[in-house]
This record gives sequence, structure tokens and C-alpha cells, in this order.
Amino acid sequence: MSDARKAKPGTRVVALGGGHGLAVALQAIRQYAGSTTAVVSVADDGGSSGRLRRDLDVAPPGDVRKCLVALAAPDNLWAHAFEYRFESGDLDGHALGNLVLAGLAETLGDFTVAIDEAGRLLDVVGRVRPATTARVVLMAEVDAESANARSVEGQVAVMNVAGRIRHVELIPGDAPAHPDAVEAIAGADQVVLAPGSLFTSLLPVLAVPALRDAVASTPARVVQVCNLRRQVPETDGLDAADHLRAVLEHGARVDDFLYDPATLLCDEDEIRTLGARPVPSQMAGPDMAHDPARLAIALQSLLASQ
Repeated sequence: MSDARKAKPGTRVVALGGGHGLAVALQAIRQYAGSTTAVVSVADDGGSSGRLRRDLDVAPPGDVRKCLVALAAPDNLWAHAFEYRFESGDLDGHALGNLVLAGLAETLGDFTVAIDEAGRLLDVVGRVRPATTARVVLMAEVDAESANARSVEGQVAVMNVAGRIRHVELIPGDAPAHPDAVEAIAGADQVVLAPGSLFTSLLPVLAVPALRDAVASTPARVVQVCNLRRQVPETDGLDAADHLRAVLEHGARVDDFLYDPATLLCDEDEIRTLGARPVPSQMAGPDMAHDPARLAIALQSLLASQ
């Protein structure tokens, strides 16, 4: 049976983030949502995406590719091909899907149209939208409370910086949000802040002013899915409440804080003090990563309880 037949008709779910964490969230959401929209960070400047961004001046396609594959028909051959990565020659390190997206964007002159064309090729359920249509650079303030406070630019640099990250923002700071993303958040039944790299995947989406405002004002319940473990060095030393606090300090809203009690330390009283409802649920799989089936059950149960 297809995802569309298993989905609850009319249930609109929007997920924000980037990388593997957002892709896993989409694999879960497609199991119960009638309509799915992914809002994806485009601040990546590393690997294949970074090379294409520098060489062709296109939006980094890697995180978008992961989302399209997560929403693709299970038996779609192109979905598997999109993940193929070349291992030699000038294409060494490039994923085929990244090249296809870059080529479509160059040919069609519009990254969103390119995403939709790739989506048709993969027979995706739902739609994928970049967080912003601008070319953006991620900037972080590191150890802002110490004498060694400094700014670090670039997603890869921020991901690997030594020291406590206090704040992230985009350059330019007034980057416009994709209008479809703002509209989807305003009309959603559930908004999911996906797990993954906190400062380099999720918060770059919330650093787009119109998206941050849309999340703060949406009539939908906003769910933050907590990471299962620390990401060294990016979130080294942070507990679950610190993950929530970082999202709130960047201007977003969280109604339900979904966490796995067997993983990252979570003080429920502190979560409540920060204004969110702590929701414990078993989400980890045998590999200690989020299991899409378990995550789907947890997220769908929150919808049912609204």
C-alpha cells in the first residue's frame, strides 16, 4: 500500500532542517501525513554541494537531494541513482543527484522549478522548498561570553569550530524566505523542527526572518525532535534542555519537545520552565539513530492528542 493510502487525508505537516536529520523526519512524516512540505537549509558550503556552489554559483543541492530521496517512491530507480557518488576523476565525491539538480537549475533558470522537475522524476510524495532564495553564508558567534569571542563564517567552519557556539545567523541577515515555505507553515496542522545538526542545519532555517516569524505565529503545534546524542564538537556539552534553549533564543517557538529518555539527558522540569511540554518516546533504532517508524508513531500521536 502506498504512503498516500496510509496517510490521514488533509493532515498538513511541515518539517524544517537539513541533512540526514530532516531526511529521517520526512521518512517518518510521509507515513501519516496527507500533505508534506520540507523546508531545507541552503547554507551548506562543504563537499559536493560546496564545490557546485563555488563552481556554478547554484544553491547547494545536497540537503535538497536527501529530502527528495526520502520522499521518493520506494521502488523508484532514480531515487537510488541520485545517491550514487562518483569515486574517481573530475566527478570524484559528487553525488549524481547533486549534478542533476545543478544541471536542471542551470537549464531552467530557477532552483525551485528544478526541484519540482527532479521530484517528478523520483515520484515524490510532498514537496521540497529551500529556506531562502538568496545565496547565504552561515555565521556563528563562538564563546561570546569570554574574552576570546569571535565570529566564524561558513557551515563547515562552524561545524568544526572549537568552543561553545552562542548564536548563528545568515549573511545577508534579511534573506527572503521562500514564499511557499511561509505559506505552508501558516497553513500546517503540525510543524516539525527536525533532529540533526543543531547549529548548522536547523538554526540556519530559523535564521531566515520570515520563517522564524512564521513558526512563532503558526496556529499549528510546533514539535522539536531532540537529537539522540551530542554531536562533537558542534553540540559537545549540551543536554536536551540546551537544544531547546538554543531554538528559543533564536526566536522560534516550541510547544512539544519530543525526546528519547534512553538517550540524551533531559530534565523535564527545565523543559517546562522553558515553556514547552516534554514528551518522552522511544525513537532510537538499533544503530542509535532515529528510527523512522518509531518517530512516525511519536509524531502522529502528538497530532491525535491536539
